[in-house]
This record gives sequence, structure tokens and C-alpha cells, in this order.
Amino acid sequence: MRKKLPVGIENFEEFSSQDFYYVDKTMFIAELLESWGKVNLFTRPRRFGKTLILSMLKAFFEIGCDKTLFDGLKISRERELCEKYMGQYPVISVTLKSVDGLNFQSACAALRGLIGKEALRFGFLADSDRLSLQERAMYLQLIDVGSTQNAIFTMTDAMLVESLHTLTQLLARHFGQKVILLIDEYDVPLEKAFQAGYYEEMVSLIRSLFGNVLKSNDSLHFAVLTGCLRIAKESIFTGLNNLNVMTVTDPYFNDSFGFTEQEVKELLSFYGQEDAFETIQEWYDGYQFGGKSVYCPWDVARYVQALLKDRNAVPRNYWANTSGNAMVRRFIGKAGRETKNEIERLIAGESIVKPVNQELTYSELDNSIDNLWSVLFTTGYLTQNGRPDLADGVERYSLRIPNREIRSLFISQIREWFKETARADTKKLERFCRAFPDGDAVLIEEMMNAYLWNSISIRDTAVSTDRKENFYHGMLLGLLQYETEWEIKSNAESGEGYSDILIQTPQRTGVVIETKYAQDGNLEKGCAAALEQIERKRYDAALIKDGMKKIVKYGIAFCKKNCKAELSRQV
Repeated sequence: MRKKLPVGIENFEEFSSQDFYYVDKTMFIAELLESWGKVNLFTRPRRFGKTLILSMLKAFFEIGCDKTLFDGLKISRERELCEKYMGQYPVISVTLKSVDGLNFQSACAALRGLIGKEALRFGFLADSDRLSLQERAMYLQLIDVGSTQNAIFTMTDAMLVESLHTLTQLLARHFGQKVILLIDEYDVPLEKAFQAGYYEEMVSLIRSLFGNVLKSNDSLHFAVLTGCLRIAKESIFTGLNNLNVMTVTDPYFNDSFGFTEQEVKELLSFYGQEDAFETIQEWYDGYQFGGKSVYCPWDVARYVQALLKDRNAVPRNYWANTSGNAMVRRFIGKAGRETKNEIERLIAGESIVKPVNQELTYSELDNSIDNLWSVLFTTGYLTQNGRPDLADGVERYSLRIPNREIRSLFISQIREWFKETARADTKKLERFCRAFPDGDAVLIEEMMNAYLWNSISIRDTAVSTDRKENFYHGMLLGLLQYETEWEIKSNAESGEGYSDILIQTPQRTGVVIETKYAQDGNLEKGCAAALEQIERKRYDAALIKDGMKKIVKYGIAFCKKNCKAELSRQV
């Protein structure tokens, strides 16, 4: 029986017990031990295997681990290393991805819960004869859930900030061996707090929690933290002089997160999908981690899963629904014309050169729209194109959209954000919409040009004319949907074809709109072609059948940020 695809599998042990296909990343262990750091921070975009890497570390180092899990894997060839390190350490492993809440109190409760549950794994500490009565009492305080039916952990605020430090001390005392600490998604509580308005309180808590366990802790062997953003040292790592940071630009561990091209080819060969390589390369490759080209593993696995069910399955944007975009959207709402034009250039396949600061605090993010590029870069929306320019001491990167998937994500999300921004100006939108049944092509053209000038549009690129027309069609449709009492149909069957947009108003006025993209820039010709198509294919037939008393027909042509609207009327 063929191995199962590891879609969404983050527990290393499941690859063996449940017979999942595994892309061997075990040499990460050897590299981690070789490039020693007391506290190691890895930042990568979401869905690139950070959680699985930490699960693998836990499965390798933890006392009592199942050593057969690594049989046949690359790390098993390093016999001396395995004998020295495998199964030799107590391991604490927590993920902060669930530390969330509408307020600081609820977030603290979530943090108490996850640390308390991790402490429960070490129930033997309650009766350990290697601990003093006082130390056993300290452990019982960590796991105490009181008498409530909801089993809420009752540790005080003072206990919470000491909890991980206390647990390392107790485990080190019991085993006579220093502890390995693994913290996944370390930056999530800060991002959630920033969005919800209790950022300063969360910074203070995380700073104290991390400071206690990571700084001058004789019970700690080493720690590994993962996240998306590199939070400024002054924010939560104050006084920590032993922090070893590996970002997407560093030439270390560059093939440990994500799939390399060879790994993708081997996976496709295993499942008999070699013909899909070029498609997968176009859609999901293009990330540059320390100069290494890397594929998003989540996307590759999802698409191969689809291919196994249907060999003609088309690639999709799988990453969009797994990646938080609140921070990016926060910037887009503040973007001026220059920033929008730069995003337009990226969508068109160009690169832009921007300074990138990989060490920010969330409180600094709002200081400048320029920080948008740092956020887009570190979260995976953009990737670097070559080496950075360090001529004047400032890191400037040539940035580009990595692949077709992210390009489609840019277009779809920004289009939606544009619609919502435009809808906020209700008086202007009302005038724009009313111009259609009123037959005011001049006002439509004037206002549409204003919207285009202040929004994102697709540049004159090599994409097909149909795709360009779809973009403008979608934007116009979004604006018209402000009129909630209108019946609006897109690509509706009428007459001898499918009209771009059909509108019926309560006043029994029907509107037919046909859009064209003027590839040669001749907007008048585009409008004429649109109006001719309306008449030739009788797109007004459905409106006549439904009893519209007045019918207004528009041919609207676009080219880049220019628009022309022409009217033909039938009463």
C-alpha cells in the first residue's frame, strides 16, 4: 500500500506510526548541534514546516523516546552523534499559537492552560524522591486546576512568569540532566495582542516569561524558538546575549524549512506525478531562503493530493487560507498612490528595491508605510531577488512576488480590499451607481478613471486579454454591488451569449454592460466593439423578457489606468 501524503501532519511520530511519506529533514539535528547556540530563533513564513521540525527535535532528544523512529533516516548514519544525544534529555515543548483572546486576561488564561498541560506530562515530579517537599509543592501549583468543572489552571501571575523556568529546574533536578526547551510560534501572542489592543501588557508578560527561562538558566541545555517575525531584541529578549537568530536571509539551515527542487521531484516520482513538476514549479516555487530556492511544502502536498484524485486537477491558492493577513491589510489601508503603484509593479512581475528591517517591534510597525515591505518579506508574500545591497549600511533588497500562487493572492486580496475601501465613500459610490440607469456615460467615465487612478490595476503585461478584462470586470462589479436593491447578474445568459453585467432596478430600468480591454490603447475602438457585441448577441433579451421599461447599454473599455464609457440607448 502506498504511503499517505502528509497533508497538515505536524507530529513527527505519526510519519512512522501512520505510514506517511516523509521528506527527510533529520540532518537539521546535526546542523543545530554543530552551529551551537544556547538560544536559537528560526523565522520562516507560515506552512514551511517549523512545527514539524520542533516535533522532530522532541522525538530525537527526549528521554524515553522511540529510537526506531529514526531508523533509515539520514541522521541514523551519524552513529556517534546519535549515541551521544538521542534520548538523553528532558524536553519541554510548547506552542504559543493558541495564546489568543479578546483581552489580556483571556490570553493569560490560554497561556496558563498550555503551560499547565505541558507540565502535566511530567506527573512523576509530584512523587519524585529527587525533589524536596517544597519543589514537589511548586510542581503541584503548576498543574493545579482548582475545584472548577472547567479545569482552569489556577497559577498566579507571578507563578506564570516563572512557570517555564520552574519546570526546567524541576526536570533538571529529577533527571540530573539539563533541559531542552522548544517554543513554537513565539510571536503569535504579540501579534494577536497588537490587533486586540493589549500589546504592552503582553510584551511585558512574554519578556518576563522568556527572560526567566532563557537568561542565566543553569538548568537549560539549549532552546529553539520558531516564528514568522523576528521581534526586536529590545522588545522581548532584553538582556539576552546568547540569542542565535536564523532568518530567511541567513545562509544557515536554508534547506531545512520547505522542500528543495530535488525533494519535490522525488515526491512526484514516488506518487507517479512527474508530469506536474513544471506546474508545481510555476505555482509554488520561488522562495529564496539563504540563497536556496525553496517550495512551500503545504502547497505541494495539497496539489499532489488533488492530482491523485484527478490527474487534470488545476493548481489552487492553498496558502491564502492558512496565513494571517491582518497585518498586511493594516498597511494596505494606509497605502498612498506611490505604494499602490509599487504593488502594481510587483503584480506585473517586476522587482522593487526596498530597505528591509527584519527586527521590528509591533508598536513600530505603524510608524511608517515603509515597514510594509519588511512585513511582506518576512511573512512570505515577497521574496528576495539576489543579494542585498549594503552600500550605505542599510539592507536594501530587490523584492519580488515568489510565484503564481502568491501573485493570484495579491490580485484577489487587494481587489477585495479596494472594494471595501471604495464602499466606505458612500456618497461618491451612490453618484457612480446612479449614473448607470440615468444614462450618464460622462460621469461614469470621469468617476471610473478617478477610481482607477487611486487603486491597483494590472499593468500591460504578457497575461491574456481575457484575464485583464476579468480584473476590470470584477472591480466594476464590486462597485455596483453597493446598490443592494438592484438585481445584478455577472456573465448571465441572455440572447445569443453571456453578457458581462446585467442590472435590473426597482424602477424597471435595465442596464447592459460589456467591458473590453484595449490592448492597443484605442479606447474608442474598444467601446465600439463592446456596443456592437451587445447588439449582435442581443444581450438585452433577458431584460426585455423580464419587463424592463427602459434599457440602457454601455460599452466600457479599459487600458491600464484609463477608462472610456460610451452609451447606446433603447427605449
